[in-house]
Amino acid sequence: MTELRTALVTGITGQDGSYLAELLLDKGYTVHGIVRRTSNLRRSRIEHLRSDENLSGHRFFLHYGDLADGTTLRRIFSAAKPGEFYHLAGQSHVGLSFEIPESTCEEVAMGTLRLLEIARDQPNQVKFYHASSSEIFGNTQESPQTETTAFSPASPYGCAKACATQLGRVYRDSYGMFVCNGIFYNHESPRRGENFVTRKIARTVARIARGLEEELMLGNIDARRDWGHARDYVQAMWLMLQQEKADDYIVATGETHSIRDFVTAAFDLVGLPWEKYVKHDRAFDRPADPSRLVGCPDKIKRVLHWQPTRSFRDLVREMVDAELSAIDNDPKD
Repeated sequence: MTELRTALVTGITGQDGSYLAELLLDKGYTVHGIVRRTSNLRRSRIEHLRSDENLSGHRFFLHYGDLADGTTLRRIFSAAKPGEFYHLAGQSHVGLSFEIPESTCEEVAMGTLRLLEIARDQPNQVKFYHASSSEIFGNTQESPQTETTAFSPASPYGCAKACATQLGRVYRDSYGMFVCNGIFYNHESPRRGENFVTRKIARTVARIARGLEEELMLGNIDARRDWGHARDYVQAMWLMLQQEKADDYIVATGETHSIRDFVTAAFDLVGLPWEKYVKHDRAFDRPADPSRLVGCPDKIKRVLHWQPTRSFRDLVREMVDAELSAIDNDPKD
């Protein structure tokens, strides 16, 4: 039974991985994370866990590994003996996938295939969570999307995720593996990477409010997204692996907002008119930008009793407040 309370997480240093690690540790799990070897040993999102002497080396462990290195991944599985596996790692920036399509597909699609094979070979069942994405639907004409909506990806990242998602289904159906695809729509937090538009907006708005910057450069501000909070979404991951039967679930709010909405809400929080500071830069326009992506969360609400707990404005406020606090507490600024 102890193995069922041991989890292995790829992407543990990311936004979702860090929140998931906190959730699992709070629930009494032993958590193993796979990280890439870098010259910088500090990993800001999980540093508080790594430096906690009551956790590190007792219930929290980090292992060096890479999605392209199947041998090392097998060794990590053998050492950790997880009952639950959460696969969150891989290049996840849609725009960047147009610039590095090969490595995106290698990490996202082939990396997932490698891990499915490793999980299939384990002596005991491993419950496998795969972080899918709404980008698999891309240019679909069906709105809102459900778990049965046909894939129609519009980016190299979306294509790679569609492949990985279908592989999860094939391994579940062909080998009886417990594999869940969480088809996540955009989910944000103060821990979002700085190259994502919501974090860029929150950070720049805070810096403009403190007199550190003068303009915010953006692409198409009329693009719409179904935005939720990452903390709510990692709860959905955990719920999926607590079920007796593996399945796929849309995780979304069911509401869309435009980038213009996000910008307006952010500038309103600091009492400034957004029109004065926002400039359009065509370099940030995507070659193809899905315009109808909004998820239908009816199934996960009905089956897993999951509900988002934070509103769109709550999310914007939390992100802007975090950026203002970071500036105010940084002596360099």
